[in-house]
Amino acid sequence: MLPWRRALRALTAALLITGAATLTPTATAAASPAPATSAPTRGWNDYGCRPSAAHPRPVVLVHGTFANSVDNWLVLAPYLVGRGYCVFSLDYGQLPLVPLVHGLGPVEKSAEQLKAYVDEVLAATGAEEVDLVGHSQGGLMPRHYLKFLGGAAKVNALVGLAPDNHGTTLLGLTKLLPYFPGVEALLTTATPGVADQIAGSKFLTRLNAGGDTVPGVRYTVIATRYDEVVTPYRSQFLDGPNVRNVLLQDLCPVDLSEHVAIGALDRVAHHEVANALDPAHATPTTCLS
Repeated sequence: MLPWRRALRALTAALLITGAATLTPTATAAASPAPATSAPTRGWNDYGCRPSAAHPRPVVLVHGTFANSVDNWLVLAPYLVGRGYCVFSLDYGQLPLVPLVHGLGPVEKSAEQLKAYVDEVLAATGAEEVDLVGHSQGGLMPRHYLKFLGGAAKVNALVGLAPDNHGTTLLGLTKLLPYFPGVEALLTTATPGVADQIAGSKFLTRLNAGGDTVPGVRYTVIATRYDEVVTPYRSQFLDGPNVRNVLLQDLCPVDLSEHVAIGALDRVAHHEVANALDPAHATPTTCLS
């Protein structure tokens, strides 16, 4: 499928879900984080887990837009559990009467949900800090928590898989929104979490003002050149100290993973996540990882 057709499909899906959301009375109601026991265990979301000396920080997985705390992590969560981590995942950005797909509410409100969830995980595990791993919006939204909600004191590292750190143009399609009267306003009203991620939004302007990072947190960004959702793909990369930007194809030139696959399925990317969580014991990431 041609890249522009993929982008158009992504935008169309967003608009269809946006239309469904207009059936609700409000788009800003922030539901509480789903209880950890709501997800299949498979070794993760276990509040009885106690971090080991080898892996002293719980890992909190933060899903992307139009995703949830289970489906986004069916491969990565068990992979990290198998490496000895206590792993947790939350749902955030829920809209009333929109089941299963989340990350649609205002990103600032979603960051408040993440703050509450991290506090819950720290209280349950007795750890002093967590590491965050997020896909797409899940790699962007935590930066608001770190910068404005005190998260830097509770987070050691943030690993983003295809995060839209500087927004997206959807291969230029978002620039066409002014030519479709009412569509841009509909996005902002019905799915503010989507509108917040468009390049140049007020949310992103405030978030990135004064620098991309905050002191005391290690940042890793893992991107793919074949990303058709967060475009241009290099806009995902961060500037600042304690930042490592990784292009998947520099590790494995034949890896064709796009936006969804890099977070949900790609074992090369997942190996690089493990390296980012434990850099002292990192091993080379190759096509065979």
